[in-house]
Amino acid sequence: LGTAQDAGYPQIHCQKECCAKVLSGEENPEWVSCLALVDPGKKKYWLFDATPSIVEQTGYVQKLIPGISLAGIFLTHAHIGHYTGLMMLGREAWGAGEVPVYVMPRMRTFLESNGPWGQLVSLNNIQIRDLQNEEEILLPNDVSVTPFLVPHRDEYSETVGFQIKGPGQTALFIPDIDKWEKWDKDIQEEVAEVDIAFLDATFYANGEIPGRDMSEIPHPFVEETMKLFEGTGSESKIHFIHLNHTNPLLWSVHTKVELEAKGFEVARTGQQFPF
Repeated sequence: LGTAQDAGYPQIHCQKECCAKVLSGEENPEWVSCLALVDPGKKKYWLFDATPSIVEQTGYVQKLIPGISLAGIFLTHAHIGHYTGLMMLGREAWGAGEVPVYVMPRMRTFLESNGPWGQLVSLNNIQIRDLQNEEEILLPNDVSVTPFLVPHRDEYSETVGFQIKGPGQTALFIPDIDKWEKWDKDIQEEVAEVDIAFLDATFYANGEIPGRDMSEIPHPFVEETMKLFEGTGSESKIHFIHLNHTNPLLWSVHTKVELEAKGFEVARTGQQFPF
């Protein structure tokens, strides 16, 4: 339901070529990275992250399957692109009733202890459900979701990725991580065990943001991830997500064609995967 980094595409106050392409109509805007797990039979769906694009994203799902209801939201962490969409569940907006929100312990404390999020809890707009590292959550129709901790800038909460397992396929969802080598797991092994891997592609290469020390905002560069997976046979499983507005995969046809020639994919808004 979106492939952009937290601030979307175009990004606020960007006057460079990357965002000018959207403002001129040359490129389309992009929603913030998010997945929807959809059960069309029961007309229910679960969101993975509540983004600033939540109005458009939930509207897209509702248009796809009229009458469908939001059955829950799984949150990865407390950076702005991943939880602030919860505000649209409050009484100033939807006024939702007890929507399950699945969170890790520090994320729970953050929501309950800070406004306006605590009001969502006290007014029963959301109902917090606890997650624990690597403990499986069972959903209907033989679907399960398992959170796992990943290293990231954990100022307000821990950060997790999710394994989403269905009867037919299994996916990884890792929108944010510092560097693959900082993780206590081997990303090559983790991808080898699944069918689809939605991986952090915030920045394409070092030096992408002039004047900024990129070690202060660590992410695996797309160039690093491709080098790590080239020749492994897992290239086609990888769908890059969470692209910063400076990432040429958003606006450079040449860069995207080069990446796809190596067997990798850039995820597309509206793309569907049977589970």
